[in-house]
Amino acid sequence: MPRLSELNTGDALPKRRHTPTNVSLFLYNAAIWNAHRIHYDEVYTKEVERHPAIVVDGPLQGDWLTQTVLNWLGEDGVLVELEYSNRRTGYLGETLVSGGRIEAIRPETSEAELSLFVRKESGEVTVPGRALVRLNR
Repeated sequence: MPRLSELNTGDALPKRRHTPTNVSLFLYNAAIWNAHRIHYDEVYTKEVERHPAIVVDGPLQGDWLTQTVLNWLGEDGVLVELEYSNRRTGYLGETLVSGGRIEAIRPETSEAELSLFVRKESGEVTVPGRALVRLNR
């Protein structure tokens, strides 16, 4: 886990690559009780909803942001706040990358403000977000 005294504004969080499969999307949606067919039925997705491929869930991308922050924090850090907004669609077959950077450090409260993203390899951000974390000094 990073120590507050070792961090600088602008430092990047480690990036994570995500390449969902038909099976992983199906299982994720079963687990969250999401029966929307755009996440597992390719024919329906293309012919009825007119997407080019199966759609990667917004909540799954939010979970990736959470995992990115928690993996960076380690066991002694605390995720205080997290928010994100699904802005663009990710599709099956695309590799998406999650990451972030430190925007501000609050030494008086041992907190850091983070900007977060999930983006396509082209750089297009699908999900921007932010987090507030508390760290050991």
